[in-house]
Amino acid sequence: MSNSKKFYINGAWVEPEKGARDYDVIHPGNEEVVDTIALGTKADVDKAVIAAANAFEIWGYTDVETRAKLLERMIELYKERSDQFAHAMSIEMGTSLTFSKEAQAPCGDGHLEATLEALRAHRFERPSMRGGSMLIDEPVGVCGLITPWNWPINQVIVKVAPALAAGCTMILKPSEESPLSAIMLAELIHEAGCPAGVFNMVNGDGLGVGEAISTHPDIHMVSFTGSTRAGVAISKAAADTVKRVALELGGKSPNLIFADADLDNAAECAIADCFINAGQSCDAPSRLLVEESIYDTMVDKVEKVVNAIKIGNPMEEGDHMGPVVNKRQYDNIQRLIQIGIDEGARLVCGGTGLPEGFNKGCYIRPTVFADVNNEMQIAREEVFGPVIAIIPFKDEDDAIKIANDTIYGLSAFMHSTDEARIKRVTKRLRAGSVNINGAAADYDVPFGGYKASGNGKENGPFGMHDYLDTKAVNR
Repeated sequence: MSNSKKFYINGAWVEPEKGARDYDVIHPGNEEVVDTIALGTKADVDKAVIAAANAFEIWGYTDVETRAKLLERMIELYKERSDQFAHAMSIEMGTSLTFSKEAQAPCGDGHLEATLEALRAHRFERPSMRGGSMLIDEPVGVCGLITPWNWPINQVIVKVAPALAAGCTMILKPSEESPLSAIMLAELIHEAGCPAGVFNMVNGDGLGVGEAISTHPDIHMVSFTGSTRAGVAISKAAADTVKRVALELGGKSPNLIFADADLDNAAECAIADCFINAGQSCDAPSRLLVEESIYDTMVDKVEKVVNAIKIGNPMEEGDHMGPVVNKRQYDNIQRLIQIGIDEGARLVCGGTGLPEGFNKGCYIRPTVFADVNNEMQIAREEVFGPVIAIIPFKDEDDAIKIANDTIYGLSAFMHSTDEARIKRVTKRLRAGSVNINGAAADYDVPFGGYKASGNGKENGPFGMHDYLDTKAVNR
């Protein structure tokens, strides 16, 4: 890509400041270099912050219609290029081309449209509850946006769109593992007519650009999606400048299967929800909790579903699963699979090593462990790959106890046909979202977790809240 080694700052593609270094983008299907980007430094961040601070003096006071028109133009351009974005994501992170087109790319216009709806519906000025004062919502200011590699366009737009809608200016640091789609998006935002300095993008790693964003005194908010470990580090780094920090972090989501569930549907959904994106989703329900009376039946059904999964080249159309994002991720998943074996869990299918027929690439054998207990490492640590751990439970109380016995609280899943039970259990699950019988959320529904899974919410009207401050005018 022509702008691979440049950064987008103050409305132009610019060369990095002194000290930047090259970083190869590796295609995980064949382990070959597909592009090379530059990793920036604090000096690049400083330059971008100056541009964003200057632009905020104008963009922060624009009207709703001005911001809405920019989002409308972005939606128009994105829909025209959706297949190009899908292709880029298959290259940079290895999702199959069909999955990229059907699942990854639609997140772009989906979130843009939901944000536009939220912007037009929001009451930026309103009377206080007792009517004696006026409440005015205003943009937080200059924002630092740090995004992960696993859902590249989804995680970038779910931050960029509400920041733009709120009237904020920003510096984006996309993941260095999946930068190609972010570069394309920056080009699109420029073409859409975004004023200079409102949106800026600096590629880099966490220790360089990420830390510079987290500690910068003129950045008023940091929004981060990634691991809990990194989220803690960002919070500590941001504390000295008392900036707002919004975090969407890790998960170890439970999926509760009760004996009254549609078991065939539950088995299909359990694997589809856990193994989507090759298991590389923070809310993946990687703990499958099954009522004892149906335990053996469910293990057999899950095994059958997993054995039918095909592994293949991500650059080809089809319903096959591609590789995970890189060798480091591959090695960590292999480590955790071996730990599961060593801990005494029953390996139902899958295991360590490359799938049959592959001698290179970061492909994982879809893996099922049964007879897992909630104290095992594979039941507590986020694997971030196509690995599921099946845990038996005695009754409803036992299921809830196991489900909540985790530091995380991002999502939970449940299968039952008993409406009274669904209501009871849903209220007691400590998670930011609960998905019932295979249901999925729309783009306007809040996404965010409890406990170590983070704070704040993203998507639609809830996503815009984090980028707004409320001023009380008392007369």
